[in-house]
Amino acid sequence: MTLAFEINCHFEDGTGCGFPGPTLYSFLFKPIFGDDSGLYFNKTMLLALLGSIIIVGFFWAAFRKPKVVPGKLQMVAEAGYDFVRRGIVYETLGKKEGEKYVPFMVATFFFVWMMNLWSIIPLAQFPVTAVIAYPAGLAAVIYVMWMSVTFKRHGFVGGFKNITGYDKSLGGILPLVMVIEFFSNVLVRPFTHAVRLFANMFAGHTLLLLFTIASWYLLNGIGIAYAGVSFVMVIVMTAFELFIQAVQAYVFVLLACSFLQGAVAEHH
Repeated sequence: MTLAFEINCHFEDGTGCGFPGPTLYSFLFKPIFGDDSGLYFNKTMLLALLGSIIIVGFFWAAFRKPKVVPGKLQMVAEAGYDFVRRGIVYETLGKKEGEKYVPFMVATFFFVWMMNLWSIIPLAQFPVTAVIAYPAGLAAVIYVMWMSVTFKRHGFVGGFKNITGYDKSLGGILPLVMVIEFFSNVLVRPFTHAVRLFANMFAGHTLLLLFTIASWYLLNGIGIAYAGVSFVMVIVMTAFELFIQAVQAYVFVLLACSFLQGAVAEHH
């Protein structure tokens, strides 16, 4: 893995080394214990575990002794919970249908957000969701929930009509629409649900690595002026990443709610 502090050369320092840009190995980590041939535990797994503990610990501390007049911690936790409940779940599914899904969506939102936030936290400095396995796993859980709700609500025939967009008023183009809707719902939607989160975090981390490495590499001779510009970009990109990390958590949960909304709808 290429990190800024692992670079042993600078711009025009006489060693002839080129710019060591980020590579695929910037997203791969050696096992903390175990080995690649079997079970192992690496940095991304550790961050995912720590993130889960932080989220559970935060909400446990905030609500273990709830008060009518909330303290600061409870107020922050209630604001976050209420944002997901009212701003995403109720707006998409409605209060009646959405209430039962609120705990899951709140947990998903804060888990995804925490996994994204690791990108800018010192020592961690890596977004867990930049490893496709994590967004894919979350998307798979939501996909199973979506399909289960669809067929439970409408039965087998009704569920099949739901995911294929069956509407007899379409006439002769109905078979084509059903094929397109089937592949869209069964294959494309879960794929894009996972890739959207992964791609944004992957790209954001790559840009941060690029400008961070460039700041260190250019720190020599005439390159110092360019290093300053690159360092400013590191700050700008870090601030931008803060925004994107929250947005991607919001979008991920919003899409999950929209899938469920389609599952409980009587007609497409």
